[in-house]
This record gives sequence, structure tokens and C-alpha cells, in this order.
Amino acid sequence: MKIIGLIGGMSWESSVLYYRIINEEIKNRLGGLQSAKCLLYSVNFAEIADYQAKGEWEKAGNSLGDAAYALENAGVDFILICTNTMHKVIDQVQERVTVPILHVADATALEVKKCELTSVGFLGTKYTMEQDFQLSKLHSHGLDVLVPNEQEREVVNKVIFEELCVGSIRKESKEYYMQVINRLIEEGVEGIILGCTEIGLLIKQEDVSVPIFDTAYIHAMAAVNKALEE
Repeated sequence: MKIIGLIGGMSWESSVLYYRIINEEIKNRLGGLQSAKCLLYSVNFAEIADYQAKGEWEKAGNSLGDAAYALENAGVDFILICTNTMHKVIDQVQERVTVPILHVADATALEVKKCELTSVGFLGTKYTMEQDFQLSKLHSHGLDVLVPNEQEREVVNKVIFEELCVGSIRKESKEYYMQVINRLIEEGVEGIILGCTEIGLLIKQEDVSVPIFDTAYIHAMAAVNKALEE
């Protein structure tokens, strides 16, 4: 079994999901007392969020690069950045290490294509919805991607940072997300990508009439597949 390196803490609420999903799936596949070999480097999200807000992406990349370097020196075989937004600096982080970093958008696109869908809605932070680093990766897999309108993006982002990242799950926020999702479905999307690792805390498949693709779950399962490769 390969050793998984996790760069988490962005937020720790979703890092918990990664740890649980990975270990539950290892147990499901191998049985008994089997669990994952993994190392978690959890950053201080307040520092990273401040870099994001100020547009200081190089500093954010340096912080995650330090984390990746520490994980590689500790013996991990590959790394996951347990957040969509910080994939903006994945190339900078990859330059610091020789082990591979599994890209969340690649893993997600593969799952969408397994369902033979070509058009998806994408909800995430304002950085992932308004900048190109995640959307272009999805486009490279042949997917058409629709994001919420400007007003919706502001509210979706606010809920992520002010509620989900601090463990607050509010009924009215779920209702708003559902309004946004249903409007995207009316626009013709065939599935919805939960492009922030916290959104799965709020929205479940049973809430939505089309397939949803929870990036935290998909990314964690990709880690299991990689860890168990021969």
C-alpha cells in the first residue's frame, strides 16, 4: 500500500471528510482492521485565506510547497491538495517535490465522463468560479461548464467562507444553493460539480435531480485507487 500525503486544513472541516472517506474505502476493499497509510499536513487556513484575499498567490503557493516538501521528506508516495481553490498553485507546489500530486479536476472530469455527460454546472469559491485554473482543466477534458451568475457567485462564496468552513450548516443557505442549482439545470446542465470540498456538507445527491459530483469524495477515492495500485 502506498503512503498518501494530504495537504489539508483548507478548511479542516473538509479535511476530516478526506480522512474518513479514504479510511472507510480502504476498509471496504481490504476488510478487517485495514486502514490507509497516510500523513496529513494541516495548514493554518487563516493565513492561506488572507493570501487569497490579497491576491498573494505566490506566498500561498510557498506555504503549500513547504507542506508538500515536508510530506515528501516524511516518505509519502503521492500528494493531494485537499481543496479546489489552492489548485491554482499546483504547478508551483509540484516544483518543490518529485512525487506526483493528484489533481482534483482531473479526477472529477473522469467521473463526469464515466456518466457520459458533457455539460455541467460548477459551484465553488469565487476564485474557482471566476478564474480559469479549474474551469480550463475541466474544459480540457471536453466538458462544457456553466457557473452561477455574479450575484449568485457572491452568495455561494460567502456561504463557503462564513458558514461551511466553520462548520455552520444553515437551512436557508441550503435552500439558496438549491435555487442556484435548479436554475443551472433549467439552463441545460446535465450534472452539478460541487467544486469546493465543503459544499458536500450542505448538498447531497438526494437533494438534486441530476447527478452531483462531490469533489472531496471523488478526490479521496482517487487517492485510494492510487494507494492500492500494484
